[in-house]
Amino acid sequence: MHKGRPYSTAPTSPDSKMVEKEGILWHPSAGGRIVCDACNRRCSIPEGSHGFCYVRKNVGGRLYLASYGKLAAMQIDPIEKKPFNHFHPGTHVFTVGTVSCNWHCTFCQNHAISKETDVYGEDVPPEDIPRLAAENDCEGVGFSYNEPTIFVEYVIDAAREAHRAGKYTVFVTNGYGTPESVRAIKGYVDAVVVDYKGSGEELFQRRQTTTVSAEPIKETLLELKAQRIHTELTDLIIPQVGEDLDEARRLCNWLYDNLGPDVPIQFTRFHPDYKMLDVPSTPYELLLKHHEIATKAGMNYAYIGNVPGSPQEHTYCPGCREVVIERHGFMITGWNLDADYRCRGCGHKIPIEGKRATRFRYRGIESFYIPNPQ
Repeated sequence: MHKGRPYSTAPTSPDSKMVEKEGILWHPSAGGRIVCDACNRRCSIPEGSHGFCYVRKNVGGRLYLASYGKLAAMQIDPIEKKPFNHFHPGTHVFTVGTVSCNWHCTFCQNHAISKETDVYGEDVPPEDIPRLAAENDCEGVGFSYNEPTIFVEYVIDAAREAHRAGKYTVFVTNGYGTPESVRAIKGYVDAVVVDYKGSGEELFQRRQTTTVSAEPIKETLLELKAQRIHTELTDLIIPQVGEDLDEARRLCNWLYDNLGPDVPIQFTRFHPDYKMLDVPSTPYELLLKHHEIATKAGMNYAYIGNVPGSPQEHTYCPGCREVVIERHGFMITGWNLDADYRCRGCGHKIPIEGKRATRFRYRGIESFYIPNPQ
């Protein structure tokens, strides 16, 4: 792994303020090529060219990130939208993203930026991120919308600044990274959501995401566990092409055996988008079948997402099966935990990291408050 130098003198465009930065995850190869070690594609990049993601380039036999500090998306999100159900509940996250991706999903809801091959965006240096989070009353900083692994150098620099300002940091990923990239974010990123699609079924991965298999995602999960980075999972269930129940069963059994019963997993409803506008939204009954598979496999915290009003949005106590956190969409509507996150009914400790919000605010909804537990 090479240590990044200060910014290069080559701007991303003639009128750009931010400039390309040398990458930290690469190694030299034969014939002037370099190999990028940020994601599991491990692109072998010839001089003057770029990897699959277009933003990691070979410039003079060294790897540079063309999208450093060029933000194509900035938004305020509730933490439950990421979605985290067991990390700083009820708080808000100032979330940023850039262009391009290391996958090419046919169903991507953020295709306007993830499929972009020309680098563009607003110039935002890392030291501005905590200020923007504070100005928007956000407790944390997030990296999402496109795959943050491909701009990991910016993630590390911005997360460092966020920590200095007392903000937590989160990272939403397809999981197709490398052990090296997970180790690189250790100490900078506090929590990660890994987004499975179609339970990682091999034919689905090849046809719908342009990856060979989901095995690298398991490697990422194991490394996240080894580095003790808080991890939650989603699994996007897509009718007709990504709904295999046997594959979901294999995934849940693997999670139970390797990550334990307390890792949260959310089965998420698909909505038609990008090149899959002819595929219907996921039937609720299909999501219930996946949820049942997870609970039968022994997973204590299985959820259904993108179905506001579903009872499977709530957190249930494994000890007494009572609802301890009630939700509606991204809103927390009920709280039955004490200050130590123990069930008020039976005392079972619910694995939640970080402080919950004392003020809950949502667009279009008047702010309301849930008193701190006594």
